[in-house]
Amino acid sequence: MPANEIYELLNAITPSIQILMDEHRERREHWYAHELVPWELGRNFKDEPWDESQCTISPEARTSLVLNLLTEDNLPYYHSEIELHSKDHELLAEWNRQWTAEEGQHAIAIRSYLLTSRNCDPHELEDDRLATMTTGYSTGLPNPVALFAYTSAQELATRVSHRNAGRITDDPVAYEIMSRIAVDENHHFMFYRGAVTAMLAENPSVVLPEIYRVLSNFEMPGVGMPKYMRRALQMAKAGVYNMRIHHDRVLVPLIRDWKIESMEGLTTKAQEFQEKIMGIPALANRQAETFERRYGLAT
Repeated sequence: MPANEIYELLNAITPSIQILMDEHRERREHWYAHELVPWELGRNFKDEPWDESQCTISPEARTSLVLNLLTEDNLPYYHSEIELHSKDHELLAEWNRQWTAEEGQHAIAIRSYLLTSRNCDPHELEDDRLATMTTGYSTGLPNPVALFAYTSAQELATRVSHRNAGRITDDPVAYEIMSRIAVDENHHFMFYRGAVTAMLAENPSVVLPEIYRVLSNFEMPGVGMPKYMRRALQMAKAGVYNMRIHHDRVLVPLIRDWKIESMEGLTTKAQEFQEKIMGIPALANRQAETFERRYGLAT
């Protein structure tokens, strides 16, 4: 996509970005992790080393919280990628700073809960954090249109994953922490979804190919983490996040919200991508059915 075309598109949606930011600030209620973490459970790991027998939630719940935490730990890389694509647009740069500030509390809250409740191996958690952040992360997406399509899907997926992870802990404290984080992710999702909606209204011929690029090959930002595939499989089987959930709670709602199917007056090329996007849920549904048959999870 030519740089001037991107610049023109971002300039055209600047009023919408301002509205979305104003709505976000009015809508979101700030919260404080220190008021939710069960500090009274904390003990000295040096005097009382960790042992798995001290855990109070299931292995599946622990895995889900740890993987979600490691995803949040990679915040510096997410910030830098958005910064790269918004450096010439001050309003988007302002949004990126606010988004980063709000996201920063998520890792603080989850890690504090896991350590005070002794629901993780603290040495392994730190080793995995170090490995994850040393590896780094980048979507590799070439422009802000694609990146905002990705963040729309990723924030929605993270909202679902965080809430489900809290639910399977059967711990009211963990559930409240993860629910608060999920609400944040929903507010952020609404901003990114709205930005893409504004882009679609301005130039669908540019935006539809990027939505297809993202949704046809979507990956959560955790694929480079230690033991990712084993952990992701455990989460999928536990119903925290899997292809069925991705189909039902991410792909179908996004395509519906962006009104992809009903778009008219498109160029021939844009119509081709419209049709391709509308075919993505069917493929995801087949993949979900295969997974469910394999693991006896079919409903």
